[in-house]
Amino acid sequence: MAVVPLAAHFHGDFVLKLLPVDTTNTMDEVAAAAAANSVGIHVPDQPGRTLRVRKQGVEEPYARESTVADSGLEPTECIEIYYE
Repeated sequence: MAVVPLAAHFHGDFVLKLLPVDTTNTMDEVAAAAAANSVGIHVPDQPGRTLRVRKQGVEEPYARESTVADSGLEPTECIEIYYE
């Protein structure tokens, strides 16, 4: 278990945010943590839609059950969170 700070861009938000996550967090947990900082503040809630996480510049999202450790993300790398 270790904390990894990631730069998080939530689609629709104009602010890039530093998001501390744990290496054991799943991508669903990462998405939820990012949503807590954007949804209802700068981004409207979209009930019934699934949040996904991908590395910036990569087309395919991470598997929802994969962990931060599985992803190979390094501290301060940028991830994108978006509604699917």
